Amino acid sequence: MNVYLSPPGLVCCAGQNREELYRAALAGYRGGFISKASSVPQRPGESRRDGPALPGQNASPDGDGFPAGLVFLPAAGHGAAGGGRGKIFRLLDAALEQIRIYVEAAVEQYGPERIGVCLGSCDNGSEASLDAHRIFIQTGKFPSDYSLRFQGAALPAEYTAGKFGLSGPVLTTATACASGASAIVRAAELIRSGICGAVVAGGVDIVSDTVFLGFRSLEALSPGLANPFSKNRDGINLGEGAAFFLLNSEDFGIELLGAGESADGYHMTAPGKDGAGAAAAMKKALFNAELTPEAIGYVNLHGTGTALNDIAEAIAMKTVFGENIPPASSTKPVTGHTLGAAGAIEAALCWMTLNGGGIPVHCWDGERDGDMPVIPLAVPGERLRPGSACMTNSFAFGGCNVSLVLGRSSR
Repeated sequence: MNVYLSPPGLVCCAGQNREELYRAALAGYRGGFISKASSVPQRPGESRRDGPALPGQNASPDGDGFPAGLVFLPAAGHGAAGGGRGKIFRLLDAALEQIRIYVEAAVEQYGPERIGVCLGSCDNGSEASLDAHRIFIQTGKFPSDYSLRFQGAALPAEYTAGKFGLSGPVLTTATACASGASAIVRAAELIRSGICGAVVAGGVDIVSDTVFLGFRSLEALSPGLANPFSKNRDGINLGEGAAFFLLNSEDFGIELLGAGESADGYHMTAPGKDGAGAAAAMKKALFNAELTPEAIGYVNLHGTGTALNDIAEAIAMKTVFGENIPPASSTKPVTGHTLGAAGAIEAALCWMTLNGGGIPVHCWDGERDGDMPVIPLAVPGERLRPGSACMTNSFAFGGCNVSLVLGRSSR
């Protein structure tokens, strides 16, 4: 069964919708990070500067954003645990509103019981949990409107189902930075198995204190702007955002041609040095799509800008494509590394590339690392080869690797 992706709804520091993000990606615009890229505290206890301004963070249409039917959520309350005031729900709502028309049409066609939700996220609970624990430390008790349910991984997915009145399966994937891509894979499986007629799928994530301090402890944060695939690369820029599609068997023009997953389990945070896990996911995606490597006209790289990840992905690209590596770019210098949302945002960029033809530019200093295979990194004005497909890579902690292949409808 063919599975198609609706136009995506999204929000991140580089755009409040798909058109804005696509323009930013084509131009290599990094305005979300230029003035605030260096946000690493020097000593424990020092405050960090605010992250990039996020379009849509006040985008909930009613100021609360939670349907009345979700009785376990307070209409208002203290900070992040007070329901709609949490940033993750504001970002989620801003993206979901952009696909409302497609979801409502699917409800009319299939009924709410045949529409599912697959949501990927890494840090969906800590925003509420940390806020409540601060109050506990100060007062000796949790706020009266706080529930452990607020820090559960399932809450944003339950919110999504409640927002649209959906009663099909509600799944949360937490495969670290591959979560958004994993959610799209699970959604396609629900449709192809006949369990669902359509599925809302994508990812959302924020930069909470837990996330920031975790990556800082790994010494993975760049003190400046991310510089993926450069010999001078020195870490990631954290980002936050959301991106969602409606997947179904109705032809939206862009098809999920194939998906590949692998779990190499080399290390809790580092990729295998030979790139074998990443290459396995890419090969499986091509096999699933029934395509040869030559059919791919653009690869959206995982491209975090860390020393180990970039070289492993470069080796994997060489393994899969040989001497004919297609134009490629990492868009994380534009969006930041949006963690659980990254796979969905980058799939959205492939969706836009297939529709618009222009390839997102690769932002870096142009200094190649002689220790890694050469990848043809996209320059401004580069165009997608007519008739070709796009691949997007998401390679995560714990060896969770996902590659998706998107293409124009074959119907």
